[in-house]
Amino acid sequence: MQYKTRKGTIMIKKDTMDKLIPLLYQTSCGQKLVKLLTLPAVSKAGGFFLSTSASTLFIDPFVRRNHIKMSDYQYCFYKSYNDFFTRKIKPAKRPVNQNPDVLISPCDGLVSVFEIKDDTTFTIKHSEYSLTSLLQSEALAKEYTGGTCYLLRLCVDNYHRYCYVDEGLKGINHTIEGFFHTVHPTAVDSVPVYHENSRSYSLLMSEHFGKIIQMEVGAMLVGKICNHHEKARVFRGQEKGYFEFGGSTILLFFKKDAVTPDIDLTGNTNSGYETKIQMGESIGRRTY
Repeated sequence: MQYKTRKGTIMIKKDTMDKLIPLLYQTSCGQKLVKLLTLPAVSKAGGFFLSTSASTLFIDPFVRRNHIKMSDYQYCFYKSYNDFFTRKIKPAKRPVNQNPDVLISPCDGLVSVFEIKDDTTFTIKHSEYSLTSLLQSEALAKEYTGGTCYLLRLCVDNYHRYCYVDEGLKGINHTIEGFFHTVHPTAVDSVPVYHENSRSYSLLMSEHFGKIIQMEVGAMLVGKICNHHEKARVFRGQEKGYFEFGGSTILLFFKKDAVTPDIDLTGNTNSGYETKIQMGESIGRRTY
């Protein structure tokens, strides 16, 4: 997997999933296994195990393999693997840009940015997606024609809590049930991932960027989405929720002329690279 840092450095990250995913999605036996793994009962069983004390055996090997700097996180005695996976970082390690004209990233991850085209479809990882089918609302999708989509893909070693990108009034959570499939790029070539995944979205009437849609997408096996609020007054940098174990994705949708993406993100996306970012960093600016 190749991506760019904000300094423009190209990084290559070795991922054990690079070998597993093609076997799951590009072989007949693998595809049968995927159907089994994505059954709700299997997901629930996996989630149950990862919430047991026995699952703590996987914590230390995971930390070593992914070179996670645990001193960045708040000290805690972890009762389960999910308890570890949803650990909280020290606030000083994720400073939030408080300039109201700056759009901040809601999470750690790898970001790409796309224009939402006139026909309400856009391309993500070589697959075309309909905004209408994502939201299951043709009327809402039409409001964002000509706007901007940010796709933020979290890897398993990222911080898996996420925040609000601006202050404003948040609406209710709209939950769309679905099967869990991995958000790994190879899988997207074979399966219309966001049509299959469980997802949740809400509208934010923001102070500085208009009406924003933020969507969280679960992934294969568990990928549970845990949002804290229904209707509420929320603030920039305030924690919105977290993902339990599973690679995960957040999408942000903005109306036309609401935001101008940072130029490095646009350039990297156009060149076929994702860009590594952290929660609270600038990913765009308010358009006047």
